[in-house]
Amino acid sequence: MPRPADLRQLLAIVDQAYDRRSWHGTNLRGSIRSVSAKRAAWRPAPRRHNIWELAVHAAYWKYAVRRRLTGEARRSFPLKGSNWFTRPIDTSEGAWEADVALLDETHRSLRETVVNLPASRLHRRLGESQETCFSVISGVAAHDLYHAGQIQLLKVLSSEKGDLRMISEIASTRLLHGVWHRKLRQVERPERSGKDRIAPAIVGGRKTHLRVAER
Repeated sequence: MPRPADLRQLLAIVDQAYDRRSWHGTNLRGSIRSVSAKRAAWRPAPRRHNIWELAVHAAYWKYAVRRRLTGEARRSFPLKGSNWFTRPIDTSEGAWEADVALLDETHRSLRETVVNLPASRLHRRLGESQETCFSVISGVAAHDLYHAGQIQLLKVLSSEKGDLRMISEIASTRLLHGVWHRKLRQVERPERSGKDRIAPAIVGGRKTHLRVAER
């Protein structure tokens, strides 16, 4: 039986955001392909999330959306806790692969739930929430892509051969706020004043210039 157009659209969005080819570039599963446990555990600064934690966080929210769609009981996620999980606990490749497998499994379960969702429910509100089934499903796809972008940036920053232009563009963002203190070895002699300034810097052992916002 053919699926309704809205459901076909949702499945395409969910698939392209996770592991299917799409025009927009790297999706979530693609962003962690060939990433080692060591690289997944790297942090841009203390108390900032790493790739490993982002992957498990994405798995949790796939589970959470599926639970909202099915009415499954809380605390049924395989890991103790919610939202963010400190990683790594075990730094081995096996531990990293197990968490990637958890991400894959939660995605498969979510997708299966979407496939079997009656078309009549797609635009109904979920309980007392303002959200509908359609909005939370499309939202979890956007969530995948949001964190895929973060992972791509973390991969650049964790590489000694990282693109300096990209590093300078993201050094002062909220996501990687602590990168400034980790990567920036020296800032001196501001060249101009105003709302922001251009300052010479040494990043990754190489000379460059960064735009520094005045606070």
